[in-house]
Amino acid sequence: MRTRLAGALLSVLALTLTTTACGGPSGTGSDTGSGTAADGAAGSSRDPRSGSPVSDRLEPLAGTPSPELPVTVRSADGRKVTVERADRLVPLSGSLGEIVFTLGLGDRVVARDVTATFEEASELPVVTRGHDVSAESVLSMRPDLVIAEATTGPAEAMDQIRAAGVRVLVVEAATGLDDVGPRIRAVADALGVPDAGRELTTRSEQRIDAVTESAPDEDPRPRVAFLYLRGSASVYLIGGRGSGATSLIEAAGAVDAGAESGLEKDFTAITSEALVKAAPDAILVMAKGLESVGGVDGLAEIPGVAQTPAGMDRRVVSVEDGVLLNYGPRTDQVLTSVVEQLYDTDTDGAA
Repeated sequence: MRTRLAGALLSVLALTLTTTACGGPSGTGSDTGSGTAADGAAGSSRDPRSGSPVSDRLEPLAGTPSPELPVTVRSADGRKVTVERADRLVPLSGSLGEIVFTLGLGDRVVARDVTATFEEASELPVVTRGHDVSAESVLSMRPDLVIAEATTGPAEAMDQIRAAGVRVLVVEAATGLDDVGPRIRAVADALGVPDAGRELTTRSEQRIDAVTESAPDEDPRPRVAFLYLRGSASVYLIGGRGSGATSLIEAAGAVDAGAESGLEKDFTAITSEALVKAAPDAILVMAKGLESVGGVDGLAEIPGVAQTPAGMDRRVVSVEDGVLLNYGPRTDQVLTSVVEQLYDTDTDGAA
């Protein structure tokens, strides 16, 4: 799952451990038994009713770009990184891997993070699990370039990779739809294919805009609460400002119920009071998170859910963990699925 979510969860981990007696951190990509993306390509996720799936397969740009190297770029950690070769690439998140493959350079990727759930990456060895980066595993792949999120860690592992002489590009973590283009261009520029980066940015943003424009314009707008669920670890969180879901919810023509109700933290432990105040008309969840609590029936048993309009109407929107908050080349498909599930209709946007 997105490293953005994993990073945000660090700020509430202490609260989560105290209130839920959770045995370990969630959302790191290593708790596959708790509902994160498992090894291998995950299946397309559908809404409990009829939503469009997000394709397991990517849609690379036509043609294969030829990297023009060396290039020197500014990494998000403030370092200048000179990339001399890009024959062996290791992206440390599914989102970054998706960008590399969609740029047309997937044949250069030699390993993946567990959150790379698209079909093209299914045969690659898993060398990292979200925030649990193993320097030894990464270095065993003899990479020319490692591409990491700003939230990737632990820092000791990243330092060990750099100390071995491997170039490391750090990309700002995604927080919303506005980050799609900058992330694509950051990766493309570092790989020496800036023209492909601009092309993919244009294509992605145009498709997102098309879906946004097709979303129903209801008055009042439906209120949607983003819940992060890991049932086997008893982790139940509601997203607030900065959870990463707000711009996606708003692009679907809805209101982020958690943020609107005054939840300032990225994530807060779910309480009946918080849910009643948020009063969501619909609940947005990750597919494996929903599965981890026993589906819609199990979700309704979480204290407070059944008393919300969403719980009473069983109005639940679910999208695959590995793509929901990636904010990458498949985000238009994610948005299409959210819109169709939320309004129980089909959109005319590109998918």
